[in-house]
Amino acid sequence: MGPRTRPAIAGAPRAGGLVVIVLRAWLTGRTWRELAYLVSGVLIGLPAFVLAVVGTVAAAASVLTVGLPLLVGVLALARLTPGYFRGPARAMLGWDWGDPPPLPARGRWGRIRALPGDPTAWRALAYCFARWPLMVAGAYPGVLGVVLAPLGLTYPLWWWLLPDGFRAFDSDTWGHTWWIALQGLALLLATPWWLRLVVLLDRFLVRGLLHPSRSQQRIAELEAGRAALRSDAAALLRRVERDLHDGTQARLVALGLTLSRIESRSTQEPVRALAADARGTVTEALAELRDIVRGMHPPALDDGLEVALTTLAARSAVPASVTVSLAARPPDATASALYFAVAELLTNIARHADATRVRVDLRGGNGCLRLTVTDDGQGGAALLTSGSAPAGPAVAGPGAAAPSTGTGLAGLARRATALDGSLTVDSPAGGPTTVTMILPERA
Repeated sequence: MGPRTRPAIAGAPRAGGLVVIVLRAWLTGRTWRELAYLVSGVLIGLPAFVLAVVGTVAAAASVLTVGLPLLVGVLALARLTPGYFRGPARAMLGWDWGDPPPLPARGRWGRIRALPGDPTAWRALAYCFARWPLMVAGAYPGVLGVVLAPLGLTYPLWWWLLPDGFRAFDSDTWGHTWWIALQGLALLLATPWWLRLVVLLDRFLVRGLLHPSRSQQRIAELEAGRAALRSDAAALLRRVERDLHDGTQARLVALGLTLSRIESRSTQEPVRALAADARGTVTEALAELRDIVRGMHPPALDDGLEVALTTLAARSAVPASVTVSLAARPPDATASALYFAVAELLTNIARHADATRVRVDLRGGNGCLRLTVTDDGQGGAALLTSGSAPAGPAVAGPGAAAPSTGTGLAGLARRATALDGSLTVDSPAGGPTTVTMILPERA
C-alpha cells in the first residue's frame, strides 16, 4: 500500500480562483473602460434623454395634432441616436451595431409621413429614455468607488496620523474607523462588478432596441441579394451584347460582304439572284440583331445617361428639351430603365399626343431619382393595368399605344416596380400630360 493521501477539498481551487478574480478586477483594463463608458454616457446621454422626454410630451400632444410636427422632428433625431452612441461603445467596449434600416418611403415628404409609424425611430427613442438613468446608476457608484473606497480603506491611518483626527466620516473611536475601513474594502471590491452589471443591462437594451430585428435583417439580406442579382443580370446582358456585337454581328457582316462579292462576280443569273436574296436576308438579320442588342443594353449608355437622353431628344419627332442633374452615375439597371422609359414616352407622344413640345427632367436627391416627362398635347392618358380597359374614349398621350402588349405605361410601371420604384400619370383632358417615374438611387 502506498502512502495515505488527504483527499482534496472540492471547490477549493475554484474558490481561490474566484478570490483572485475579485481582487484583480481593478487591475484589468475592462473595469476602467466600463467606468469611462458610463461616465461618458452620463455626459453625452443627457441631450438624448431630454429628446426622449420632449418626444413623450409631443406624442401625448399629437392626439390633438398640435404636437405632431414636433413629434416628427423628435423621431427624425431619434433615428440618428444609434450612430451618436455607437462611437463610444465601439472605442471603449468593442461593441458595434448596424445602421438603422432606411424608411420604406422615398422622397422627403414620403419619409416625413412615414416617421410617426416607424418602429425603428420609436425603439431608438425608448433607448434614449432608458439609457441616461441607467448610465447615472452605473457612473455615480463607480465614481464613488474610485474616490471613497481608497479613502475609507485607509481611514484608520489618516485618523491616526492627523493631529485632530480625520473627520471626513465623523468618527472618534478606533472601532468606528475600522468599520469604515471594512466598508471601504467592500465598496472597492464590489464597484467593478456593479459596473459590469450596468454595462450588461445596457447591452441588453442595445440588443433589444437598437439591433435590427430578425425580420429587418432578413429583409436587408433579401434586398442585398436582389440588388446583387440585378447587378449580375445587367453585367451578363452587357457581356452578351458585347459578344453579339463583336462576334455574331461581325460574322454576319463578313457573310454579307462575301455574298455581295459572289453577286458581283458571278456570270450566272440564278446564282446572282440567289446571292442577292441571301444578302437581303443577312441584312434583315443584322437589323434584328441590332434591335436585340439595343434592347438588352443601349450602347448610347456607355457615354453616360445624360448623353444618351440628349441623343434621344435630338432624334425625337417632337421637339424635346432635356435637363439632367445627378450627383453620381446611376447603376446600369436603373440607367437602362430610365433610358427605355424616355424612349417609349417620346415615341408614344409623337404617335398619339398631338404635342408640339416635350420637356424631360431627371433629378437626383433624397435617395431617389425622379424622371419627369411633360408634353403639351391633348391629354387623356391613363395607366392601364393588366385586364383593365379605358372607361371613356381612346387613351391619348404618352403610353397610349398597345397597353396590352406591355409597351405602354403599364410596361413602364412594371419596369419601375421591378426596381422598387413607382410610375404616376397626370393627364387631364386637354393636357398637359406629366409622367413621373421615381427609382431608388441604388438599385
